[in-house]
Amino acid sequence: MEKWSEVWIAEVWIVLAAPGDERVCAGLSGGVCARRFDMEEYVVLVDENDNPVGVAEKLAAHRSGSLHRAISVFVFDSRGRLLLQRRAAAKYHSGGLWSNTCCSHPRPSEGVVAAARRRLREEMGFECELAKEFGFVYRVAFPNDLVEHEYDHVLFGRYDGDPVPCPDEADDWKWVEVAELAADVKANPGRYTFWFAACLDRVVACFAAQSRTAELVCA
Repeated sequence: MEKWSEVWIAEVWIVLAAPGDERVCAGLSGGVCARRFDMEEYVVLVDENDNPVGVAEKLAAHRSGSLHRAISVFVFDSRGRLLLQRRAAAKYHSGGLWSNTCCSHPRPSEGVVAAARRRLREEMGFECELAKEFGFVYRVAFPNDLVEHEYDHVLFGRYDGDPVPCPDEADDWKWVEVAELAADVKANPGRYTFWFAACLDRVVACFAAQSRTAELVCA
């Protein structure tokens, strides 16, 4: 798929913000993936400034289009390459598309960084230090009547090594040069998840600033 129209996106908007059925898999050594199915996975509902306003069952939040808290993790190696995953085809939306290293939702009473570290381990089978970089709000509707409407916290990490992804979460992975990736996302946006493409320019700018200053967090 080469154009957003071919992903059947019916409704889209993005607002940059100030910094500030789910399967849960554990990536284990040897490529073993332990899975549990949780009918009662809840997400944190928030306002446009990420202030909590309630909780909702995850699938219900995606059916109603309620704004909720999310996380997107971007892990780079010592060569400056970004680790991508291809979402498993059976995911409840955006299956088969390339995306950032991992993404998910904090549970109620779970911090953003703690949730990001948990999901990185569960989806990709490794851990590393993570730091929050910025947040943004986006909304996109999918053809299966689900809506992603998220205040997405973007986190960066550094790691040298191969992931051991849970196959229920990701069916492929690769390290990619950032400049090459940015060019391909512009040329072929339909290969990538919407939220990934929406924030990539800001991710690239933050990573470039960090490379110049040797600091982890992008102001």
